[in-house]
Amino acid sequence: MLAARGNVKTCHGTMDKRPLTLAEQIAAAQDWWRDAGVDAVFADEPRNWLERPAEPQPSAALPTAIKVDAPAVPPLGGDSAAWPQSLADFAAWWVSDEAFETVGTGPRVPPRGVASAELMVLVPTPEEADADRLLSGPQGRLVGNMLKAMGIAEDAAYLASALPRHSRHSDWHALAARGLGKIVIYHVRLVQPKRLLVLGRAMLPLFGHDPAQAGAKPRELSLEGCEVPALVSYGPEGLLDTPRFRAALWRGWLDWTGGV
Repeated sequence: MLAARGNVKTCHGTMDKRPLTLAEQIAAAQDWWRDAGVDAVFADEPRNWLERPAEPQPSAALPTAIKVDAPAVPPLGGDSAAWPQSLADFAAWWVSDEAFETVGTGPRVPPRGVASAELMVLVPTPEEADADRLLSGPQGRLVGNMLKAMGIAEDAAYLASALPRHSRHSDWHALAARGLGKIVIYHVRLVQPKRLLVLGRAMLPLFGHDPAQAGAKPRELSLEGCEVPALVSYGPEGLLDTPRFRAALWRGWLDWTGGV
């Protein structure tokens, strides 16, 4: 008697034993093709196996997403036509105008000094402990000593900050995009100083310059929108902490002024 998968053969014919399962059918088919010498799949057309599948296209019946634009951030200071027309009115506007509200801590501190000053000193922000008087702490003493060494009386100078409140980490590019540079330049024009000393290279975006291009030494720059001769150097904190920064500023000042 001959045994076969699923059936039994006898001399009287074939007797069904049981139906083949699906697994047995697949195995039998594989055995048949293997016995025939076929052990691979062939196709007439070549295929790029590294090709990424195409992105599925959205159905035309589905609603398309609605794009919502972010609300526009209003410029600092509001309409420039409403800005104060005189330096005497500027300090009051600086500390009270709601359109000129910026991020920071402490009160808004006004600038101090005289119009047509021999030197206008611009720092990034008031000191942390400033209240009614700008630069009333260590940074103010540093600036006062600098003015004495430069031969400029403090009452002949003008001290100002780019921001009205103390701020430890300011995004100057974002502030420039909101128009802070226009306010600072407007402030300089109201003061009309003979020279402008910018203590803080990070503020250069306010004047249309890249801080990365300031270089390692104090530089005289033509500031965008500002006709006053300007020297840009390290910020007050860096000058306080690093003697070589102070030495570099002094050399830059002597080169800028011709030793006067």
